[in-house]
Amino acid sequence: MNAHHTPLKFALALFLFTFGLLGSTTMAVSALQGEYETIEGESSLHESGKVILLEFADFYCPHCHMFERVVVSKLQKEFGDQLEVRMIGFPVMPGKLPTAFEMYNQAVTMGKGQKMKEILFQAIHDKDIEIFDRTMRKLVLKEVGLDTVEFEAGLASGKPFQALGKGKEWGERIKLTHTPTVVLDGNLRIGNLNFANLKIVIQSILDQDKKS
Repeated sequence: MNAHHTPLKFALALFLFTFGLLGSTTMAVSALQGEYETIEGESSLHESGKVILLEFADFYCPHCHMFERVVVSKLQKEFGDQLEVRMIGFPVMPGKLPTAFEMYNQAVTMGKGQKMKEILFQAIHDKDIEIFDRTMRKLVLKEVGLDTVEFEAGLASGKPFQALGKGKEWGERIKLTHTPTVVLDGNLRIGNLNFANLKIVIQSILDQDKKS
């Protein structure tokens, strides 16, 4: 009698064990707090102990400028080295040259991306500067602290423009419709961009790292 039911008991135990594993995985993912959406088909870029905030933005977008000034800067102060912010240029404002985006991408390769981003936003929105020719670039580079010859050579290589194209392809792939759009760790889209919600989600990811 017992021998007859052994295969059935084994199958039942295996099912319960498998279900338990799946349930644990689901619980781990759903344990994140705050409002967010998992983007299907996108791999996680997460590094333990640090959250990567991908900021799809347009330098000429006033909402992006406000978000950068009010929310991003506050998050950077809150989390320090536990948060890495990467701006992905995604032009949405019509009739604008791509020069500002290329300048930012080149500055990133030279280790001055954050400073360049701040100055470009200020130049465009606070000083009404929209054309960044060689003369204007020279002034900006002096403020950022970059070598003009090396910087101009980098721009001329075409790599900053190629990086802009890859960013646009990325945004289109995840069906980005507006700026700013925030994606955490490559696959968590944040619709509610207020500081409180972003803080909750980021802290929740970091808390999970401590538990794992």
